[in-house]
Amino acid sequence: MDAPRLVWPDPAFRSDVLAGLAAPIRAIPSRWLYDRRGSELFEAITRLPEYYLTRTERPLLEAHGGEVGALVGSGSAIVEFGSGSSTKTRILLRHVHPAAYVPIDISGDFLREAAAEIAAEFPDVAVHPVEADFMRAIALPAEIAAAPKLGFFPGSTIGNMVAGTAVDLLRAMKATLGVGAWLFIGLDRVKDPAELLRAYDDPQGITAAFNLNLLERINRELDGDIPVEAFRHRALWNAARSRIEMHLEAVRDVHFSVDGQRFAMKAGETIHTENSHKYGARDARFMLLAGGWEVEREWSDADERFTLLLARAEPERFAP
Repeated sequence: MDAPRLVWPDPAFRSDVLAGLAAPIRAIPSRWLYDRRGSELFEAITRLPEYYLTRTERPLLEAHGGEVGALVGSGSAIVEFGSGSSTKTRILLRHVHPAAYVPIDISGDFLREAAAEIAAEFPDVAVHPVEADFMRAIALPAEIAAAPKLGFFPGSTIGNMVAGTAVDLLRAMKATLGVGAWLFIGLDRVKDPAELLRAYDDPQGITAAFNLNLLERINRELDGDIPVEAFRHRALWNAARSRIEMHLEAVRDVHFSVDGQRFAMKAGETIHTENSHKYGARDARFMLLAGGWEVEREWSDADERFTLLLARAEPERFAP
């Protein structure tokens, strides 16, 4: 009989959780929401009637994917940052007809399953999955070194980051893809806060389960004993920062341990787990420029609820 396979927790996960729980304002980076179960729950969220983002973005991808393919040209490699189930990628693959697809995701099992499905559905496309944290520059597979590259970052995922981190990410993407590469990115626009809150606190409770799953993951991977039932999902609109915030709020005083360290929280205290920034008409262009990208095309729906931008990585410029 084979010995059981030991799975060691990600040291970055341990470090972020312990530091975040000990901080004066408790917070854990949102990327840790996406273990296998978290990734599955997020895919369920995207199918909810309240989650307008996917319903608005998909028609834009269908309508303008051909223009993207014409600009990028043949023989390209699509590199998707945070690929998840690669659902929207299928639209782009049909329009761009790339030679290769490189999905990048932090959830390894989910990544490999989704990559296998894409490879079966698009047999003419070479699929090279990369398990990695896309927040830093990544060494891409050698097989696509000479191919023109199109980065793909849909769903307004960049909105999870504060401005400085978002610019750092855009610079990391530029370092990964190289000068002259393209980036096709989706961004959510500012709209009625009531509509936003429904999208991030659905009545079915799926977003709540997605958020609370982080505590389950901490207990499982970091030898924690957090009483998950003592926390609730909370979403709020922060108008000053133009973002939806997700928190895990203690509903009673709690004491717990994680990785041998003890923590205490009073009723009403929260762990900040995610931001989703919403952008004005010109905000995204300034952010992309700061990250080293020049916007070449922009498409929005008729009500300007969501925007797709196609940008190109610029060479470094030295201002006077």
